[in-house]
Amino acid sequence: MSLYYPVFLNLSKKRCVVIGGGRVAERKTLALLKAGAEVTVVSETLTKRLIKEKDKGLIKHIERKFRSLDVRNAFLVVAATSDRAVNARVAEASPFLVNVADNPKLSNFIVPSVVERGPLKVAISTGGASPAMASFIKKEIEALYGKDIAYFLTFLRHFREKVLREINDNAIRRKILASVVSEDMMEIFKSEGYRALKGELLKKYRALKEG
Repeated sequence: MSLYYPVFLNLSKKRCVVIGGGRVAERKTLALLKAGAEVTVVSETLTKRLIKEKDKGLIKHIERKFRSLDVRNAFLVVAATSDRAVNARVAEASPFLVNVADNPKLSNFIVPSVVERGPLKVAISTGGASPAMASFIKKEIEALYGKDIAYFLTFLRHFREKVLREINDNAIRRKILASVVSEDMMEIFKSEGYRALKGELLKKYRALKEG
């Protein structure tokens, strides 16, 4: 079993190539677009959704079968055809990062199950031992952290900037920022929700700021 190094990639403006134009390729392409990648799809045919993305100018489409030159200088490549032999050729030709949808052994990275709640992104992988378990854990995390966590994290980003901007004393800064994720604060979040926690944090901030 491979031991994977967990990492989040910044794909903004990076050249990514998807080989294939079916449902799997569609899913992979949309995920790459969401991450800000510049995506080229190589396939003789495209799904209706991929055609729409092409018509909007969001993807580049090379309308033919795969050639090794298609992945030259690509930062990341996804092989998502229904032909295992073609996928193997894609893996062999790829210069850097490659994911083969139907064969993790030919990939040098895998795409985990992901829970997204605004700025929060939790990646879940069992290293291929049990995709079903990864799916089960994903559902548990989704139930534990609802949409309120996205609002809370957005607030925390602005709250941290406010503290760094307005508080010059490093000791008080640390005390305020540490109090944000204390057990007491998180208990308020779980039992009363984001708005109650936001009010409590602002109250505590004013008290600590005034000494």
